[in-house]
Amino acid sequence: MNIIETIQSGVVQAVKSLYDADVTADSVTLSPTRKEFEGDYTVVVFPYTKIARKKPEQIGEELGQYLKDQVAHVADFNVIKGFLNLEVSDSFWAAFVGDIYAKEDFARLPANGQKVMVEFSSPNTNKPLHLGHIRNILLGWSTSQILDAAGYEVVKVQVVNDRGIAICKSMLAWERFGNAATPASAGQKPDHFVGHFYVKFEQAFKEEYKTWQASEAGQQVFAAWKADEKAVKKAEKTLDEKARKAMAKAEREGKGFEPAEYTLEKHFFGTIYKNTYFNEHSELGQAAKAMLLKWEAGDEEVIALWKQMNGWVYEGFDETYERLGVEFDKLYYESDTYLLGKDTIKTGLQKGIFYEKEDGSVWIDLTDAKLDHKLVLRSDGTSVYITQDIGTAQERYKDFGVDKMVYVVADEQDYHFKVLFETLKRLGEPYAEGLYHLSYGMVDLPSGKMKSREGTVVDADDLMAEVIAEARQNTEERDTLNDLNTEEREAIIRQIGLAALKFFIIKVQPQKRMVFDPKESVDMQGQTGPYVQNAYVRIQSVLRKGGEQDLQAAAEYATLETIEKALAGQLYAFPVVIQEAAANYDPSGVANYCYDLAKQYHRFYHDFSILNAESDAAKAFRLKLSQAVAHTLKAGMQLLGIEMPARM
Repeated sequence: MNIIETIQSGVVQAVKSLYDADVTADSVTLSPTRKEFEGDYTVVVFPYTKIARKKPEQIGEELGQYLKDQVAHVADFNVIKGFLNLEVSDSFWAAFVGDIYAKEDFARLPANGQKVMVEFSSPNTNKPLHLGHIRNILLGWSTSQILDAAGYEVVKVQVVNDRGIAICKSMLAWERFGNAATPASAGQKPDHFVGHFYVKFEQAFKEEYKTWQASEAGQQVFAAWKADEKAVKKAEKTLDEKARKAMAKAEREGKGFEPAEYTLEKHFFGTIYKNTYFNEHSELGQAAKAMLLKWEAGDEEVIALWKQMNGWVYEGFDETYERLGVEFDKLYYESDTYLLGKDTIKTGLQKGIFYEKEDGSVWIDLTDAKLDHKLVLRSDGTSVYITQDIGTAQERYKDFGVDKMVYVVADEQDYHFKVLFETLKRLGEPYAEGLYHLSYGMVDLPSGKMKSREGTVVDADDLMAEVIAEARQNTEERDTLNDLNTEEREAIIRQIGLAALKFFIIKVQPQKRMVFDPKESVDMQGQTGPYVQNAYVRIQSVLRKGGEQDLQAAAEYATLETIEKALAGQLYAFPVVIQEAAANYDPSGVANYCYDLAKQYHRFYHDFSILNAESDAAKAFRLKLSQAVAHTLKAGMQLLGIEMPARM
């Protein structure tokens, strides 16, 4: 039974009968009635004023009466200006609940014959997964699950960034400061162990650079820069703006402001000259670059160290992914893909898609797409990032033949993906129209931003441990699981903690920057994962107490309470919620739907008796309704990668 299609068809018939005009069902604007008005669905009647040559209110009355008289399950109506609010019959909602209450996957859509690839996580192998990766992973995983529920065949992949100067920094630091230690000998999780040496390199580089700044050579470079009035004025302007922002932030947070941190010398060495020093003067920088050249040349010792340290990181990543409940269908490695795309550039050059400059570099002109001219191959023939991204997209199409590709990458790469997608279109790639960048904002903590080089990043493992600890404290305060053994109790606490983490992040629209607060995330009364879990647990308790019940009496329940109809309507909307979340690549719609359904059920549970209902028919119907809500909450949260405990 599809009540939406029934109403739309009814409106088509009504317009024909009343005004002798033809309209199509998909032109009928129909949406759920707003909470402040009576009704279940609202039809917008303004489009029919020209056809009927009547005022919207009169058209609404005429259409409403026709639908009430002629269309099954339209029980009543009211008109507010140009909006016709329709009330669906109790018998329809009762029959719907009776049809789906025992079906755990009633909202899952049939296969649509399309295949979509979702790329997410894609970490570097020089450090552990951190809070930023957590948002990426959760968005990627939940998007893939939602697309699967919407009927797509889904392929989950990641590109592991396992090469480059950052990886060489960790390797060099281990050679110099590691004393042949291993994760086992150090008693550290393997990816944390490797990340420690990345931080160690940056600390050593910082000390080296600090010493050089105070040297005669460093001061000469600074003096030469200060002689450039134009450069100094530009720097002073930037520095003043930074200082003003820092002072304002310090005042807001009640902290001290250090003017000495905003001098021209600190700005020059800290922002303007740092990369130049690394590339031209730093002994550590030269050693790291030399190691990268050896890796590219296939040096056996460097390759062996690279494989060993990356192997440690992969072991750590796998452990984190397992804790998060995440897995991939295929992993691509940048060490395999970084040379891809060159042949495509050469072919495209011959076809006139790209053009060559006098220095031999190859570019694409995207100005007609309001983008710019973009380098795709350097003058020495080496690739840039977009080159290998072109080649990797083509490789994936060969591997899987997908219709769509979704890239889950932070919003700082928005321009890059616009260029990539436009380039792939011009290359005539068969999947080019199905490319999507799931862009998301950064995640901060209440304490502020994180910096991986300085070792101030919150590791994913530490964050999971923190929210689980918060969940444990809350559980101990409520004293509800003491009758369980330690293993059972810890399993539930883990489910609650991970639900808090995942839900808090996923409920925010991806494009918005957000602050993750571990304490707020476990609040049993807030818009949180544990709040939704609690509604599910409450239902399980009701069903356990009710035991085996004969629910046939529910067929005699003729008049539903307003909140019962509202709950049935929310359940009815679940397939559409999945469709919209899949179409928009936005899991927050599912998260907020689950919260709203849980909130409505908590209210229903508070206001109406279930096991001691006023009649056997009411009891049977409410048990069916409760079971349908439980199945829907479990299915919805499962799409977000969240498990539902039987107890809390």
